[in-house]
Amino acid sequence: MNLTKRMLMSMAGAALMFAAPMQAVAQDWQPRKPIDFVIMAGAGGGADQIARFIQAVAEQEDLTTRPLVPNNKGGGSGAEALIHVSTASDPDHTILVTLNSFFTTPLRQQNLGIDIQTFTPVAMMGVDPFVLWVHKDSGITTFEEYVAKVQEMDGEFVMGGTGAGQEDSIVIAYMSGAYDLDIKYIPYDGGGAVAKDLAGQQIMATVNNPAEAKGFYEAGDFVPLLAFSDERMPAYPDVPTIKEMGHDFSYYNQRAIVGAPGMSEEAAAYYQDLFTQVYESEQWQGYLTSESLSPLWMDAAEQRDYWALQVENHQALLAALGE
Repeated sequence: MNLTKRMLMSMAGAALMFAAPMQAVAQDWQPRKPIDFVIMAGAGGGADQIARFIQAVAEQEDLTTRPLVPNNKGGGSGAEALIHVSTASDPDHTILVTLNSFFTTPLRQQNLGIDIQTFTPVAMMGVDPFVLWVHKDSGITTFEEYVAKVQEMDGEFVMGGTGAGQEDSIVIAYMSGAYDLDIKYIPYDGGGAVAKDLAGQQIMATVNNPAEAKGFYEAGDFVPLLAFSDERMPAYPDVPTIKEMGHDFSYYNQRAIVGAPGMSEEAAAYYQDLFTQVYESEQWQGYLTSESLSPLWMDAAEQRDYWALQVENHQALLAALGE
């Protein structure tokens, strides 16, 4: 089971992968106070970077009458954010930046009582691939050397990630099974903290999104070894994919915005229009390219179908990995 770009595209229609979205119909509703812009991850990770970039675009282009206020709630693999948004006292002023833990956390923590179909679709902004990184001082320069080192250390090789059942742990678990690797895994609250500890060599490798590792890579501290995308990424043309190694697997992290359950139709239309404008902006299109994200737009109806498909896909992925 893999989460390929082709599978993602099939939900929205192939043409939507590179086409700009239709402009939403403007509504009379306007926010009356600052907007709670909840991020289901810690500071510095991919979701946090995207939220703050979107906030900056909205302010620079004067797209909203009230500010988007980033609010990191990454505890419990995003459970903290899901509970906060699902119980929001003012749904019309509460929106959430999501990743794939939007699907996996309710599946793994069913006691939360979270039904993602009660949330309000707003915008799918793109999808993010994963890359395996090591520190330059490790001396590892190829994936084959990485596999040999992990096997040599026999359970003492330490990787960091954002928690069991999270996106990176799914990728690591697949890779471990494919190559018979015994890895010690340390959970963090977000991808930013994971990348920081690899830079400090408190851990030996990570599976991070390109945006989370980009600064360290450009500084020469990180070495990319393997991509979990369908094809080689333009930013890392010399980095092979796991598919090239003979494994039919790829995995992408959604970068999407959803509204709180109970949000009014007028408020939903306002946010859908707002994020349509952000998506179409020169700044966001440039961000997609610079941070190695793939564009993927969906309207509200397509997002609900996509959610249902991803719940089904992640049920199968987690079951296959023993989660």
